[in-house]
Amino acid sequence: MEESVSRRDFLGMSLGAVAAVGAVGALGAMKKTWDPLPSVVSGGFTVVDISQLAIGELKTFEWRGQPVYVLKKPQGEAKIEGRDFEVNGEIYTLGLQVCTHLGCIPQYNGEKKEFACACHGGVFDISGRNMAGPPPRPMSIPPFNIDGTRLVLGEEGEIYKQLVKA
Repeated sequence: MEESVSRRDFLGMSLGAVAAVGAVGALGAMKKTWDPLPSVVSGGFTVVDISQLAIGELKTFEWRGQPVYVLKKPQGEAKIEGRDFEVNGEIYTLGLQVCTHLGCIPQYNGEKKEFACACHGGVFDISGRNMAGPPPRPMSIPPFNIDGTRLVLGEEGEIYKQLVKA
């Protein structure tokens, strides 16, 4: 019982197979274009609960690939206009923990209450203001919003707008 396949049938099946492979490839390419770009995915919001921070404790986390610090200032520390903000009677400060000179990551020294950049000797105070060395400006403040005791990075809230305006 040998069945013979004609040349016409063989070409038809071959064309169907090539069309099926092409359709699967096209669907894969279309799905890839529908997925958000990595830059859009990383551009999302980061939410941090600041109510759990102890006084004088520095918390560092990542937002859009950069380190961001939040610090609950000790009692008696002055509130720096344009740098610090108040939530429920507590004073907080935050910023991108990146040196404004060449982009190094300054380390926080809790005893001296300052950030020190080991690369070129830059020094920032507890609120991120440049105090010594080559950094030309204070550490940047990322856009943020306060939702109760939650800090939402990536969203411009009223407190952020006031800090930037000051």
